[in-house]
Amino acid sequence: MADSLDVRFYGVRGSTPCPCDANKRYGGNTSCVVLQADGADPILLDLGTGLRDFGMEVDREADRAHGVEGERRELAPPFRGTALVSHLHWDHVQGLPFFGPINRPGAHLDVFGPADGNRSMEAAFASFMNPPYFPICVNDLAGSVSFNDVGDGTMSIGPAVVRTRRVPHVGVTNGYRIEWGGVSVAYISDHQQPVDDPRQVDEAVLELADGVDLLIHDAQFTTEEFAQRSDWGHSTVAYALEVAHQASVVELALFHHDPSHCDDTVDGLLEWARDATDGLDVGRVSAPVEGQTVTLATA
Repeated sequence: MADSLDVRFYGVRGSTPCPCDANKRYGGNTSCVVLQADGADPILLDLGTGLRDFGMEVDREADRAHGVEGERRELAPPFRGTALVSHLHWDHVQGLPFFGPINRPGAHLDVFGPADGNRSMEAAFASFMNPPYFPICVNDLAGSVSFNDVGDGTMSIGPAVVRTRRVPHVGVTNGYRIEWGGVSVAYISDHQQPVDDPRQVDEAVLELADGVDLLIHDAQFTTEEFAQRSDWGHSTVAYALEVAHQASVVELALFHHDPSHCDDTVDGLLEWARDATDGLDVGRVSAPVEGQTVTLATA
């Protein structure tokens, strides 16, 4: 078993891609986080626009490891992995058509996520990755993608045990807890903060986050912004801290930054959150940037 689990951030924004000079340090790509350990297939958390960068990194690693490039890249082992999709909003799924490694013979991606109403995950992806919205369909890719509807439950994915729970948001949304080699990561990318009681936390959310080594949590709004957008399905930085406190997490990673928040704004929110941890049961607070890796030592 590998002696560490790498949690690498490829997209940390919410709602829409927002690349610009003011955002270039934290990045402008939407939600995509990848869990990787030696000897195991990766687990992807959401398929936002950050997925494209992960795909380019996969190809560069294949080039280095196998001495191939360009048209000879098919000589490298094909990509295999699993994606856990939180929900079907566009900013969490729009990266799939641009994920280069899946467009190679023999590649395979298992996608798990929530059906929404009568529409399955497979039907949803077939509807938006389809002309006239996109020139090719999922089935036109050289590799294969399988879609699996999943609600509350527990499943094994390679060496990891994954717990799934519904979390409050606009539309059916999953949160995930991944336990891998004695460490744990909770992913709650989009979370509707209660409007009237900022200290009330949904039991399912607390179950997912309880004592985790790393909680990746929605922190889209300031308190002032939330007052104007309380029904948009998201959390304030202060509420992310409240969740982390009640769950006694080791590290809180602020995530799903609002597209209007420039790097300096995120810096300021991170500084405020770190100051606010005094007296709270939270080990530390971070705001990972695109390309940053959090390494967790496994048992």
